[in-house]
Amino acid sequence: MANPDLFFDSSALVSGIISAQGAARALLLMAEARVLALTVSTQVIAESERAIARVAPHALVAFREAVRSSGLQIVPDPTLEEVQAHLNVIAHPADVPIVVAAMQARVDYLVTLNRRHFIDDPAVSARSGLRIGSPGDALAWVREQIAGA
Repeated sequence: MANPDLFFDSSALVSGIISAQGAARALLLMAEARVLALTVSTQVIAESERAIARVAPHALVAFREAVRSSGLQIVPDPTLEEVQAHLNVIAHPADVPIVVAAMQARVDYLVTLNRRHFIDDPAVSARSGLRIGSPGDALAWVREQIAGA
């Protein structure tokens, strides 16, 4: 099996940058070691940078370094037409571009801390065809994949 490919939304990416420990940080470190691949969209980078500038401006340098060192693949945001065509995938319209970007990137797992809009609504996973979970869920899944390889 190829290395697992995870799509981080901004909540997971910010968590991995700001926290010195935890599953999101562990996944970033695994990406840095090239044990797994990390994918984000242009929107995720912009949202993450804004969030970090707001809550932990001292971490902006670490954020930019993590983006470089982790080998993040940055995919373009979906077009307005692509977003419009997938409005039924998730109830919260602002999250549609994230789900569509992950779908288009053909990743193995969408990682988020947004329980309300992503994780607690199993229809999002069913409609998108994506595994969706928290950083902890994704880390457990990655470990299973590595152990089974």
